[in-house]
Amino acid sequence: MKRIWVRVDPWDKQLAIAALDSGADAVVVAEGHTPKVKELGALATVASDGDIRPGEDVVWMEIRDKADEEAAATSHLDKTVVLRTTDWTVIPLENLVSRRSGLMLEVAGAEQARVAVQVLERGVDGVVLDTRDPEELHRTVTEVHGISPRLEMTTAEITAIKVLGMGDRACVDTCTTMGRGEGMLVGNSGQAFFLVHSESLETEFLNPRPFRVNAGAVHAYIMLAEGKTVYLSELKAGDEVLLVRHDGQTSVGYVGRNKIERRPLLLVEAEAAGRALSLVMQNGETIYLTNPEGEAVSVASLKPGDKVLVHVEPGGRHLGVPVEETISEK
Repeated sequence: MKRIWVRVDPWDKQLAIAALDSGADAVVVAEGHTPKVKELGALATVASDGDIRPGEDVVWMEIRDKADEEAAATSHLDKTVVLRTTDWTVIPLENLVSRRSGLMLEVAGAEQARVAVQVLERGVDGVVLDTRDPEELHRTVTEVHGISPRLEMTTAEITAIKVLGMGDRACVDTCTTMGRGEGMLVGNSGQAFFLVHSESLETEFLNPRPFRVNAGAVHAYIMLAEGKTVYLSELKAGDEVLLVRHDGQTSVGYVGRNKIERRPLLLVEAEAAGRALSLVMQNGETIYLTNPEGEAVSVASLKPGDKVLVHVEPGGRHLGVPVEETISEK
């Protein structure tokens, strides 16, 4: 998720409260004001006595000419670099974004922020907002946090369903309600993931639990933000997970609970673009995959020939991070 910091220097308590309430990631304050922020709530501060320290963690760089552009592209590669200019439109963002990561841009409002975080589709990693208007602050935070990468979803054909014995499966409960066609990406392989649908449907057996995805067996990989993966067994309260719609739109959700229980299992196997995929899931009527129309499909009714949505990636993974390497997982 793109970051947004809000400049609250000079100090303005109401602006700091607006930043906290809007969901900003941090506020930029003068030395000595970090305790004032912490009195309001748990919000990171960018200050010499704060959580993120200028010079150590982040540097500001003024862009005025080609030499400044080159310096921004090649220096402080281990730090976050915040770009600043008297005329933000002269910053060659395309050049800089294509050459390095860890960039943020000072902006005055939502319109500038939108352009900055979407340039070259990848965008800068975040923005530093300089406004005294709480309404513009809220609009900008909503705009920045609402922009997330879109994943390519592929239709796979079910090739086999095999009933297994008992095993441990994970129900991932989030602090977000999900809707039709929305869930999480889970797979036996770190290269191929099924879109496991949320329990947002009402059935004769259970009331809707739209915050929950009955994701799969504990060994399976789950997709997180920024393209990383972890084992389902590793998830815990407070972790970020990637919520994915059937159209590929994504957002970030926070885990409230990872509920691991012993349940009967089944193996789902499928094929997409000549590649085999599989996932071990709980065997039950209220556990769902997602079809190409965005509808939930119970695993209890799955049969060979049925179509479901998957996300397939090239290469492999090492410690949950994508690598350009041939890896075979069976």
